[in-house]
Amino acid sequence: MKTKLTLLALLVTLVACCEQTNVPTYLNPNAPLEERVEDALSRMTIQEKIDIIHAQSKFSSPGVARLGIPELWCTDGPHGIRPDVLWDEWEQAGCTNDSCVAYPALTALAATWNREASALYGKSIGEEARYREKDVLLGPGVNIYRSPLNGRNFEYMGEDPYLAAQMVVPYVKEVQKNGVATCVKHYALNNQEAHRHTTEPVLDDRALYEIYLPAFKAAVQEGGSWSIMGAYNYFDGEHACHNNRLLNEILKGEWGFDGVVISDWGGTHNTEEAIRNGLDLEFGSWTDGLANGSSNAYDNYYLAAPYQRLIDEGKVGTEELDDKARRVLRLIFRTSMNTQKPFGSLVSEAHIEAARTIGEEGIVLLKNDANTLPIDLSTKPRIAVIGENAIKMMTVGGGSSSLKVAREVSPLDGLREVVGDRAEVCYARGYVGDVTGEYNGVVAAQNLADNRSEQELIREAIQLAKTSDYVVVFGGLNKASHQDCEDSDRFGLGLPYAQDKLIEALADVTDKLIYVNISGNAVAMPWVEKVPAIVQGWFLGSEAGHSLANVLVGNVNPSGKLPFTFPVRLEDCGAHALGEYGGSGKVHYKEGILVGYRWHEAMDIAPLFAFGHGLSYTTFDYSDARLSSKSLREGGKVKVDVTVTNSGSVAGSEIVQIYVGDPECSVMRPEKELKGFQKLYLNAGESKRISIELPWESFCFFDDVAHEWRAEKGDFKIYVAAASDDVRATLDLKLK
Repeated sequence: MKTKLTLLALLVTLVACCEQTNVPTYLNPNAPLEERVEDALSRMTIQEKIDIIHAQSKFSSPGVARLGIPELWCTDGPHGIRPDVLWDEWEQAGCTNDSCVAYPALTALAATWNREASALYGKSIGEEARYREKDVLLGPGVNIYRSPLNGRNFEYMGEDPYLAAQMVVPYVKEVQKNGVATCVKHYALNNQEAHRHTTEPVLDDRALYEIYLPAFKAAVQEGGSWSIMGAYNYFDGEHACHNNRLLNEILKGEWGFDGVVISDWGGTHNTEEAIRNGLDLEFGSWTDGLANGSSNAYDNYYLAAPYQRLIDEGKVGTEELDDKARRVLRLIFRTSMNTQKPFGSLVSEAHIEAARTIGEEGIVLLKNDANTLPIDLSTKPRIAVIGENAIKMMTVGGGSSSLKVAREVSPLDGLREVVGDRAEVCYARGYVGDVTGEYNGVVAAQNLADNRSEQELIREAIQLAKTSDYVVVFGGLNKASHQDCEDSDRFGLGLPYAQDKLIEALADVTDKLIYVNISGNAVAMPWVEKVPAIVQGWFLGSEAGHSLANVLVGNVNPSGKLPFTFPVRLEDCGAHALGEYGGSGKVHYKEGILVGYRWHEAMDIAPLFAFGHGLSYTTFDYSDARLSSKSLREGGKVKVDVTVTNSGSVAGSEIVQIYVGDPECSVMRPEKELKGFQKLYLNAGESKRISIELPWESFCFFDDVAHEWRAEKGDFKIYVAAASDDVRATLDLKLK
């Protein structure tokens, strides 16, 4: 760190006198970026070029000391800035200034359906990365939710490519305003954690381009991401981290990406493939990304000494090397040599507030019979809080997104703080799940050991429920292996730790039962008809307890909507219905473009809770939906106008969703696809008229024969909806 700061101080001094002295172009921040890159490249030796395209430690790569070019430092995200580890080990460095704010997991961010919330998220986490002197934030993740068993779904933005694409762009832009690069991951088709190093997805180009690539494309072309992380899996017979089709042809060719492709840690496997197939910067070789690899082996990385030998032997040229070094230099000038970036801030009140408000906005009210919620505090009720997830720290564990936080408010503590003396809050454990809480030397400061039997725990919970006015169960998943966790997938859709028994027993003794599901994945709810109120609570980070409590008691009106479908059964998902999920080797994506709600609608399968579903403590009416034109020609655009009225008694926010359907087409198309949305806030009784634009591209499909996007003339349906299964108006449009 001192070396880096010294280099930056030298750079600032050089900049200050660049007008009076003959400073090299690459050191002049006022010179055009590409001129600086080419000038620096021309001064470097082959060895220096090779040095900057592979790691020098677990999370850094070297600069060019001879030229005063500083190193690059990466940090894991995407929900907070990971604590520092030792130079050559995964264990803690023992720093006392690397605690952070944990922001809600990306599933919760996607559930806000709010581009402004995404921008606030990116700004806040970018400021923390900048303060910690990190140059590359390893995130966000935008892989598509193909199955509810994927252990890493909580780090991604749901099942719909349009929603994920819209939500990733503000995050990327705001992070990079801090002079910190985003590294959007995991490119591409990393849709399961089981056998993630040996899986090879097999799918047609329609599914690839329509479902699995749009969010990455938006991050690159609209967000301008400065780096991309390759995935572990194979594609077309090659590892994704050095894959000609994904990296050279699509990313750098079709999309014009000028940034750096960074390998996932342990994702590089072959020197010659890495040279020619688009990998630019190699990290973490000889590790699976979690376990220790070979120590002090950086000079032997695939893009290190083996590359040099191939050049010396005349087996490869230096054209690819120059391209890689050029890209890394461009990244260095944008980040570690950027003299215009702000200073950032760490664990500020603004960041804590951002975590809380984003969390509140992402919470989804799934069910609310008899207006069970919000909890009425006017009668000073007795509230029974039940469940391990009411007290368990969720910021530690789960893989590389595990954090060392300055604070984490549990749901139990948050509820007690928010209600104060307006209610009595009592607690019973209910179930014992994962009593551990440690990842890479960060240990949760709590002892959850409990040796009581399942029957004893349920009996205690029932007794408390019988004497309480409200019963709030905080259940769901956690960050242990085979739950919501990197490097493993769930065993099934059901809740673990006998939670179903607990919930069924509580439903028999109270009609004021509220279930809060803490997870990044859908879960089965066989008791759904017996529980009057159900809330999707996600992993909400440092301010989880306050965010949840504010929604439960009505200080905040819930406005989140689901970014993925909750199926009734696992077999209701296309990947599982077709028997193509979780194995090693080739995994055939036979469902094609019919992922999530597209599959449910095509197969006429009712979901437990639909994509886009989310209730409020108020009600919203839609009226006078119209199109700006009844027809549309190629290259044009049409606007959908609709009036939304808050017809209830409290203020709240609604998310208007626009779907497009093509009833008659020469190829199979989904019944409808999300192509627009807008979140708006309305006071009680207030009406607003909004306009959502649909460009020509909204009506296109990918023609994998002609390898182009096209739309066919004819009649289209425009659906104005509050959820994928709640259409409020249908409009007709003719494409000419």
